[in-house]
Amino acid sequence: MPETTPTPSATTEPVLVTGAAGGQQGSTGRHVVRLLLDRGQAVRALVRTDDDRAAALRKMGAEVVVGDLREITDVLAAVRGVRRAFFTYPVTDGLLEATGAFAAAARREGLERVVEVSQLAAAPDAGTPRMRQHWVAEEVFDWAGVGAVHLRAGVFFENLDFLVRAGGGRELAMPLGSLDTVLPLIAGEDVARVGAGLLADPLPSCADPVVLLTGQILTVGEAVETYGGGLKYVDVPPEEWRERAMSLYGDTHVVAHLDKLWELFRLIGSHHELYQATEAIERFGGRPPGTLREFVQGRRA
Repeated sequence: MPETTPTPSATTEPVLVTGAAGGQQGSTGRHVVRLLLDRGQAVRALVRTDDDRAAALRKMGAEVVVGDLREITDVLAAVRGVRRAFFTYPVTDGLLEATGAFAAAARREGLERVVEVSQLAAAPDAGTPRMRQHWVAEEVFDWAGVGAVHLRAGVFFENLDFLVRAGGGRELAMPLGSLDTVLPLIAGEDVARVGAGLLADPLPSCADPVVLLTGQILTVGEAVETYGGGLKYVDVPPEEWRERAMSLYGDTHVVAHLDKLWELFRLIGSHHELYQATEAIERFGGRPPGTLREFVQGRRA
């Protein structure tokens, strides 16, 4: 009988995880590192800066490499010797530059699966410039032939929570129209659970390269009620919100994306039927999606 080459052990062949240091936008990369390490999977964590967060990743057991996702020499070094990777990029300039470098490096090194974080309504005619860029990024990964799976995720609980905290826990100031406006939401950790599940060894099957991820659908009023503590919703005019947002985020790319995103939700209004919680979270993530109430309680604890 002909000899067969054994599949490399999950503990010896690392999975590359970008965005591993985490941040205020959901920290999916950091969650994926932890979830894969919990499975006994070796992890190579790519970070931009060798700081305290990188030191914490080493303490967790990850191999840490430092580099810029937009720089091909850094990315080629990071992907060398891996077969699977998790790709995420923060909401700021550089997504397509980073995607091009990563897709080219992944193709050159023969990666068999890249799980990448996209956005729920990514399309060439999507309503925000960031969503249109995500659609282009998906196309680039598909052309690269690296087994790409695109996680089209709703609004992260963490992004809503950031604005609640910016209002001192007293007000949620957003240009969303009425309290009946509907939001498709998800925990960043649930996106990471799906990503880790799709990168597991052995690789699970995924017939559709696009995976829609919505964990909970709430109106603005229901979200405010979930927080409690006297939190009030303030429907601010878009112009005023943009001014506030620049002082909060300090990034024109973030503000331009969110400004158009909130406009879309405001126009969709109370049409709850346009969204649905997706079974993929439990199928690949191993458990039902978390709720905003659980998230809030966890933050308070």
